[in-house]
Amino acid sequence: MKVLKYTKYVYLLVAVLSIVKIVTTWNSEGRIDYIFVAFGVVSLFMFFFRRHYEKKFEDHSKNQ
Repeated sequence: MKVLKYTKYVYLLVAVLSIVKIVTTWNSEGRIDYIFVAFGVVSLFMFFFRRHYEKKFEDHSKNQ
């Protein structure tokens, strides 16, 4: 289960890479790749979602 603690950082990495790709494409070609926008938004959502529930489960296990 230790792997699950690090998966949220994979989501954060995907979000950062997507944002970098969006910015470089915008600067070089003047267009937006909407698929990378979607990857970035979903990855950021999943990062905060996983972090929230990880804290919730830790608090629950501490109370028991």
